[in-house]
Amino acid sequence: MLSVLTETQLMALVGLGGGLALGLAARLGRFCTLGAIEDLLYGGSDTRMRMWALAIGTAVIGAFALMGTGYLDGAQTYYLSIRWMPLVSILGGLMFGYGMALSGNCGYGAIARLGGGDLRSFVIVLVMGVSTYVVLAGPLAPLRNALFPQQDVTTEVPPGLAHHAAALTGLPLSGIGIAVGLGICALALASRELRRDPRALAWSVVVGLAIVSGWAGTQWVHSNGFEQLPVVSHSFSEPMGDSILFAMLGSLRPLSFAVGSVAGVWLGAFIGSLLKGHFRWEACEDPRELRRQIVGAAIMGAGAVIALGCTVGQGLSAFSVLAISAPVTFLAIFAGAALGLRQLIEGFSPAE
Repeated sequence: MLSVLTETQLMALVGLGGGLALGLAARLGRFCTLGAIEDLLYGGSDTRMRMWALAIGTAVIGAFALMGTGYLDGAQTYYLSIRWMPLVSILGGLMFGYGMALSGNCGYGAIARLGGGDLRSFVIVLVMGVSTYVVLAGPLAPLRNALFPQQDVTTEVPPGLAHHAAALTGLPLSGIGIAVGLGICALALASRELRRDPRALAWSVVVGLAIVSGWAGTQWVHSNGFEQLPVVSHSFSEPMGDSILFAMLGSLRPLSFAVGSVAGVWLGAFIGSLLKGHFRWEACEDPRELRRQIVGAAIMGAGAVIALGCTVGQGLSAFSVLAISAPVTFLAIFAGAALGLRQLIEGFSPAE
């Protein structure tokens, strides 16, 4: 394979394949973070939140199965190679969740809606991508580095829940991880409503396997190539900025997993919207709504950089390797989204 395609092209293809599955899941399976939170808090249904749990459990089982066979070195993954800072997870997660509520979508959801013809999501994608790079490598990068310096892990045990449990108990790492993944799946499947919905079950598993495909594919390229490209899986904060830069400077920047992933989600969502007959061009008719979405997208981008990931990056990819940051960030995102939704739906004024 490496004799036909370059390593960066292979990385992009891996991202494209997994992104395609994620895009289809968003349109055909209604897999959506904010939608799951809204359903739980205001819709009286926990089915879509349990879909997220099932996807997480599937991803955890798959990732630790790869580690058990020696096909994935968990310590090489981004989320287990950076020192965990609780404040980063909490503050960044709260910012991301609040911005997500204001804009009406997370980054992944915005790309998926763009694939269905929603031009409002195009604005969200652009603003979030630019905001991410403003904080990651632009004018606010020195301030971020001063307040939240990222440091490589220097301890023998990576900042992972299963890794610490294995170090304390002496039990096999892969066994602990797979057991945790099975437990998460069991909690998700405790709902009769979810068990009776084969479409929800299938797309939840597809999402989990898409995350695993990212780890497996990029690890293969890393192990067999010469460029030592990073071992990554899907996330949709920095990759949106990468995709914008590639669209402008493609002749100067190589393809990457991130660019392939974003393109895959858009393509999968586009195909899914055509299959369901839902594709239609939509624009924002209310300037106040557009203003709110722009502000929310800017807050989301900054929050994702601080938290080192978004709903997919921390909520699925980091969770799949049981990084300590994942559950903390996910809970902070939930809290931030709940606050934003309350502001939009109920307001903050006390009821009379």
